[in-house]
Amino acid sequence: MSTGGGESQRHIDKLETYIPGFDLVALGGLPRGRTTLISGTAGSAKTVFACQFLAEAILQKQESGVFVTFEESTSDIRKNVIGFGWDIQRWERENKWAFVDASPQPGAEPIIIGEYDLGALLARIENAVQKINARRVSLDSLGAIFTQFTDTNALRRELFRVVSALKTMGVTAIITAERTEEYGDIARYGFEEFVTDNVVILRNVMEEEKRRRTLEILKFRGTSHQKGEFPFTIMPDQGIVVIPLSAIELKQKSTDIRITAGNAELDKMCGGGFFRDSVVLVSGATGTGKTLMVTSFMAGGANNGERCLLFAFEESREQLFRNAIGWGVDFEQMEKEGKLKVVCEYPETTGIEDHLIQMKKVIEKFQPNRVAVDSLSALERVSTIKGFREFVISLTSFIKHRELAGLFTSTTPTLLGGTSITEAHISTTTDSIILLRYVEIYGEMRRGITVLKMRGSMHDKEIREFTIDGKGMHIGKPFRNISGILSGNFVHLAPAEIDRIGNLFTEDDALTDE
Repeated sequence: MSTGGGESQRHIDKLETYIPGFDLVALGGLPRGRTTLISGTAGSAKTVFACQFLAEAILQKQESGVFVTFEESTSDIRKNVIGFGWDIQRWERENKWAFVDASPQPGAEPIIIGEYDLGALLARIENAVQKINARRVSLDSLGAIFTQFTDTNALRRELFRVVSALKTMGVTAIITAERTEEYGDIARYGFEEFVTDNVVILRNVMEEEKRRRTLEILKFRGTSHQKGEFPFTIMPDQGIVVIPLSAIELKQKSTDIRITAGNAELDKMCGGGFFRDSVVLVSGATGTGKTLMVTSFMAGGANNGERCLLFAFEESREQLFRNAIGWGVDFEQMEKEGKLKVVCEYPETTGIEDHLIQMKKVIEKFQPNRVAVDSLSALERVSTIKGFREFVISLTSFIKHRELAGLFTSTTPTLLGGTSITEAHISTTTDSIILLRYVEIYGEMRRGITVLKMRGSMHDKEIREFTIDGKGMHIGKPFRNISGILSGNFVHLAPAEIDRIGNLFTEDDALTDE
């Protein structure tokens, strides 16, 4: 770890921002008593960050703050943030929030450099800080004030003057600045990042026709922080929420307690059922029975007195309840008994980070024992590949840390199998994988099921035929004399050939899974 100015890390205290997820990325918050540059293109949430830095301190610690605005009027700022639950007008009356309004007034003449008095502005800021005993200051934004200057050297000198004055006041400050490209110069004038102590970059990148917001701490002078970009979203009732994947730790507890999958035969195939804290992926083509397995999983939990939560992204509530009744499961009654909660959302209603935050909230509020997601493939449509992978890792980790049983479904690209993008990104994070496949035998389509993987347990390795009727799924005998089912290239083998292959793999069959 490198330090600046001869200071060691233990001498640099950090101030919590209380912005969800950010303090984990910042390893404790922003360096106290210093100035941080928040840089980003238009629409990257700079002003939201500047407001939230003050608002969260008031909500969490009753700590006062000063907001200096150079562009938007104070009335516009009050209106724009009320949807986040930040009642600035009330905080002003309580002396917890103070504005220093340096925004251009309607009809005012442009100010030339000789007439612009930055010293008077700093005096106003200091007066506001002392009046409400503020510990935090937000300045939004540098671009507006710098338009008053034509000389670059004067710009740099005045910014250094601002930073020095804020440090003298003993406040922790953030200053927002514009940049023209997501991965270009840090800020518009090219020197802002060198004058300030810390730099945070907000991005709103267009990838594959989808917007993806990320946050990166470029530097913290004299102290450490998490490296790289971290996804974040803006929630209507919260503001910025950062998703710190690097904070995920492999410290999940493990248990050997089994729970039912909702089907007695499938429990036998899995060596006695699923582990209580495991995440299971069910992969199959359309119509192979994935939603039926989710329904059985929910019913199996409810029958044992467990609370079950279902996130559905492909079918409506009415469709799910109708299908469940068709298989002999009464979702409506389960809901009345408080054993089931069904949340149906169309994937395109919001971004994948928003879906993640909302799902976590529902899980925390409902406190389920089981969680099912039908299907992950639907969420794939609203995200980039990287964003989807981050979503899967975060959701899986969250479920495992709460020691819940999870069941996710994934749709394969072809009727006869194939690995989906979803399966490729989640297979290593799940504890078990169950494959559902169509099998064509002598011109007749049948269904097959196999347990491909089950960590920490012996399981049935055969591909079994199953049927679906008004009572659900019925798993039968293994397919015989057939190879190539999983690849979709079926070959009928003679008995002598089967015996020969069986002898080759006798030792392998005795091995257990990892």
